[in-house]
Amino acid sequence: MPGVQGAECEDYDGGATRIEAFLISTGVVALAEIGDKTQLLALLLAARFRKPVPIILGIFVATLVNHTLAGAVGAWLGSAVNPATLRWILGLSFIAIAIWIMVPDRHDENERIASRFGIFGTTLFAFFLLEMGDKTQIATVALAARFGSLFAVICGTTAGMLLADVPAVLLGEVAMRKLPMRLVHGIAAVIFLALGIVVLCAPV
Repeated sequence: MPGVQGAECEDYDGGATRIEAFLISTGVVALAEIGDKTQLLALLLAARFRKPVPIILGIFVATLVNHTLAGAVGAWLGSAVNPATLRWILGLSFIAIAIWIMVPDRHDENERIASRFGIFGTTLFAFFLLEMGDKTQIATVALAARFGSLFAVICGTTAGMLLADVPAVLLGEVAMRKLPMRLVHGIAAVIFLALGIVVLCAPV
């Protein structure tokens, strides 16, 4: 039955695309987040409050809300812009992110965080604001525009943030210092650069 076979093939391709979107989003955001200012904020909050559960929950909710908004912008961009223009926007965006990742973030040691909202509220508010315009948020916009599954991208980018930030909260600054930051950032930059080249070279 050709119709059934076609439907099965379509479902398989859609599933494969969703899995690809999730895995790529998870991997590149996790790598990009290591050493980022939001991860440094996670270390600061963990050192100050010493209660990981509300900090991790705050990071999760803030990231989910922020990346849902970013993903919605990316999905709208993917449907509103013609394919040829979108290809150039996405390709150059991925390449720009690759360059951006290699620029180290500066962390203000004198940054003051208000605690009148409690640990969860402080983490939620601080993370949401600090993530605005950050490389991982811009990456979420680009990934959502690149892939057809908004849900898979949001799940992937949120999972990537948690993969990078939860160990920072649980293990602390000493463990994070042992990571080869330049190597990790270099790998992330290469992945984003490769994504940009693939997008630019893909047929419209």
